[in-house]
Amino acid sequence: MASSLRVLKDPEFVAMSGTAFARAQAYSTVAIALALYADIFNTTSTVEGLFGTAFAVVQLLIVLPLGRMIDTGNAKRWLLAGLGLNALVFVGYAMVSNVEGVIAMRIFQGIGASVLWLTGSTVIGEIAGESEQGLWLGTYNQVGAFSSLFGDLVGGALLALYDFYVAYAVLALVTLGAGVLVLFVLRDDPGGQADPEEATGLETLGSLLSLSSIRALVTFRLGLSFGKMAVITFLPIYARTAFGMNPFVVGGLLAGGKLTKALTQGYVGDLTDRLGGKHRFIALGALLYALGALCIPFAERAAVVFPEVTIQLPAVAGAPASALLLPPAFFVLAGAYMICGVADSIRLPASMALFVEEGEQFDAVAGSMSLRSVSWKVGQVIGPVTVGVIWDATDVTTAFAIAAALITGATGLFLFMYSDARPAPRPAPGD
Repeated sequence: MASSLRVLKDPEFVAMSGTAFARAQAYSTVAIALALYADIFNTTSTVEGLFGTAFAVVQLLIVLPLGRMIDTGNAKRWLLAGLGLNALVFVGYAMVSNVEGVIAMRIFQGIGASVLWLTGSTVIGEIAGESEQGLWLGTYNQVGAFSSLFGDLVGGALLALYDFYVAYAVLALVTLGAGVLVLFVLRDDPGGQADPEEATGLETLGSLLSLSSIRALVTFRLGLSFGKMAVITFLPIYARTAFGMNPFVVGGLLAGGKLTKALTQGYVGDLTDRLGGKHRFIALGALLYALGALCIPFAERAAVVFPEVTIQLPAVAGAPASALLLPPAFFVLAGAYMICGVADSIRLPASMALFVEEGEQFDAVAGSMSLRSVSWKVGQVIGPVTVGVIWDATDVTTAFAIAAALITGATGLFLFMYSDARPAPRPAPGD
């Protein structure tokens, strides 16, 4: 924790943390709003899967050219553009009146989120010291996790007590505030500009993929993304449509997973720097995530173990006093997502640090992170809608069992492929 606090004293890190905060808070609040849209428009699981697929498909198309533009351009301008687009997206969400409108806004949100995530991760990897990349990236993700938790609780409360307009107005203000921080605190061109003839072109991507470690990581993320995105997309929708949970209750169960992820990620990032063996952290985290996914269907039998709990809430900010119902399924779903949060805190810093290390060999950190992102997007595009179709054709247990099996299989394949990985020689200066 002390190491993470030291990083937070750096003004530029604080500015970058603002972008992570805005992006993660928006993602969490909109995830709860999607559950409400699914309930309002009485959608099928297949259509609900499209909420996730629409977000990802545009990212799959743009992430590689975006990585090249970030490597060769001014990352600060890209951050400001991404924040501006996100602010406009919230206006669009407030105006939607049908499922098609929700899906259209998910596409634009996907563009903005991709710009912020890829640019932000690249800048953090570039401005961190070589011996502290795991710490900086882990702490950066830790800020995002705390923000995501904040979005679950505050966003859920705003949606429960007020309406879509108030929730989206708060998101827009936070996003514009992050833009002010970036504009006035972050240096111009924070990542430097690589030679356009060399950075993130097809030849560079081919060079990156020639590394056995990159191939192992890319293959692993294809399977992991399929299963993980099924959890992220359907957990809040399942809580709302199957058990009728209040938006604030949905935010609460999601917050549990974000809390476990936020509390430990900076420490684990520092641990990976000191102990090495990052591939072991990645595998352990993935297997633990598969366990969390397997626990989700047990929510249907939660009443056997857990009671129904009612919490009396006082009047707050003009909203009348009310009773908050926690059905038995809440405790199972919250526990499952907490397991997933611990899993992510183990896996994420090691995964990001490995991609940054390999990208530095070719002066193409954004290119390496683009490969990391595009390998995720393939599963993110296919996963939610496929699991939705499976769910409609079978049941919730089958859907999540398949998701967990894909994560487990991808982990085994990753360990097998990574066992052949050897550190590639770094190019000599001037090569």
